[in-house]
Amino acid sequence: MLRLHTLLVSITLLVCTASTTAQRRPLADTENCKLFTLESKLLSAFWGRSVSIEAGVVLPPGYTADKSLPVAYNIHGFGGTHSGAWRREKNLVAGVSSGELPLMIYVFLNAACPLGHHEFADSVNNGPWGEALTSEFIPALEKEFGAFSAPRGRFLTGHSSGGWSSFWLQVTYPEFFNGTWSTAPDSLDFRDFTGIDIYDFDNVYMDPQGEEIMLMRRNGEFTTSIRSFVEREFKQQAYGGQFASFNAVFSPRGEDGRPMMIFDLETGEIDPFVAEAWKKYDVSLLLREKWPEIGKSLEGKLHCYCGDIDTFRLEGPFKLLADELELLGSDAEFILVPGRDHSSVAAPSDEFWPKGMMHRIHWEMAERFAAGS
Repeated sequence: MLRLHTLLVSITLLVCTASTTAQRRPLADTENCKLFTLESKLLSAFWGRSVSIEAGVVLPPGYTADKSLPVAYNIHGFGGTHSGAWRREKNLVAGVSSGELPLMIYVFLNAACPLGHHEFADSVNNGPWGEALTSEFIPALEKEFGAFSAPRGRFLTGHSSGGWSSFWLQVTYPEFFNGTWSTAPDSLDFRDFTGIDIYDFDNVYMDPQGEEIMLMRRNGEFTTSIRSFVEREFKQQAYGGQFASFNAVFSPRGEDGRPMMIFDLETGEIDPFVAEAWKKYDVSLLLREKWPEIGKSLEGKLHCYCGDIDTFRLEGPFKLLADELELLGSDAEFILVPGRDHSSVAAPSDEFWPKGMMHRIHWEMAERFAAGS
């Protein structure tokens, strides 16, 4: 079965890689921004070929490897790559130089793969990305750049799919990282997966009352249904789109070697077998079940921000998880920002972050590191 899976997906891999590579501009090292790549033994063994993990590393001005600095790991959303490091380099270097931003190493991880966004979760379809990141890549990066090589100096942030990834990594490896600041994360509670309760609903297109389930908003008003979004996605490509990406991460592998679909594309009918398998990646469920075991290790480490009119209605699962964590007695910080959507949540807010959301996030990371947590 593994050979069949590898063969089928490798065909897709070749097509996707060819088109992606042709469009990608080379990421050349600069004085302060470096490409760091490591061949992963774990991922290479899974795929039967060489697979590497990539990141763009923004170093502070005057950096020397003996400073033993903390690291902020940033994970992009769906459709992005680690190229964000080169876009952010100028502002980060200037911010550190002026004292506006803390003295840290800023790392932008690449979570893009031929099947979409692998979310740094171990998956039967994408491979052991979480294990490879924590056991291979991060130790190697710390050694290469002289970073602080202990949990106290490892911090996570990410937006959208990267928001889910950063939260997942923190709760899956609670003692390896020293905190996550996850922004507008993809659904952390599958009782509201873009408006769908995957456990109780029979269909992703129509709710139990027979109403069309909407997915996207513009200016606070719904504009696009899940049905129309899915039709457009799968007309364009069989692999690598947003819903296909979720299947690749969360679903079992089918007999044909491909990720199983959680719903029928034509009818929208949910496959209860696949929905049951998705429970493994339901972060809210994971926390409720494992809180006695991991809750202590997560003290002060969980931060999550979202707009209350999120473009992809992600405020729903955000509120569900916030309520669950409160019931568990967690000190998690969940901030729902009024009038903000998926993109505008990061803009300056007099109440929450006068200098912008990322400014607050980076200083909170630095303060936690300095406190010796």
